[in-house]
Amino acid sequence: MKKDLLEWVVWNAELLKGHKFYCTGTTGTLVAKALKEKCKDVEWDITILNSGPLGGDQQIGALIVENKIDYLFFFIDPMTMQPHDTDIKALTRLAGVKNIVFCCNRSTADHIISSPLFTDPDYCQEQSDYSVYKNRLEEESLTSKIGDKFPKSGFQEEYH
Repeated sequence: MKKDLLEWVVWNAELLKGHKFYCTGTTGTLVAKALKEKCKDVEWDITILNSGPLGGDQQIGALIVENKIDYLFFFIDPMTMQPHDTDIKALTRLAGVKNIVFCCNRSTADHIISSPLFTDPDYCQEQSDYSVYKNRLEEESLTSKIGDKFPKSGFQEEYH
């Protein structure tokens, strides 16, 4: 899938100008090289993180949580098991939680990059309100919930 992603990046280099890139290890090195060869006069803003299986996928996830990533182009080979499949699944979940665009194949990426929203500087994704989830323990402490379900034993009363 790296080959597909590299071809896609080179084909769309003009539309990708001005965007910040966060890439995992090998992919980032290849993307940087390909873009520099295609557009020698452009200063690409590319941050290369660790290799995916060595924590790069988690670094991408952290950037998603920090709202530093708006689009995730992460081409997946559906016919090959990856050693970091669980990390990729976590990225999929975070993309849903943070409502960012997640392109897992070339067709999706083609549709997204051709959307007028891709180049609209005023476009912002709607963020879901997770305040109920975040504050779920504030109304009643967890220890009081547990204490009601499990009465103290004689041992606990004697030694606590």
